[in-house]
Amino acid sequence: MIRHCVFIHFKPTISAAYKAELFNEIDALKDRLPGMLAVHIGVNVSPEAGMDKGFSDGFIVDFADSFARDAYLEDPEHKQTGARLVAAAEGGIQGILVYDLETGDR
Repeated sequence: MIRHCVFIHFKPTISAAYKAELFNEIDALKDRLPGMLAVHIGVNVSPEAGMDKGFSDGFIVDFADSFARDAYLEDPEHKQTGARLVAAAEGGIQGILVYDLETGDR
């Protein structure tokens, strides 16, 4: 299984409603992309002050395998939402951290 972790440092002008809209678009992809198993969305709740480096919002997508993840990355709707996320992030692409983990889960 691939766990695709995305953390965003949003511009301070981005509303909670707009963030929810973007995250809902990501979540909706699982209804039509095979191998997209789950989407987890939330804000950072770590008590370690300052460790988030401003990446206070994010989501994690679980994929059955790298092929499902790669199909998601190439999906036109994902690319549109991704571009909107970049535009909403502080510093553009610099305001987004992506980290993929391969787990032993299936």
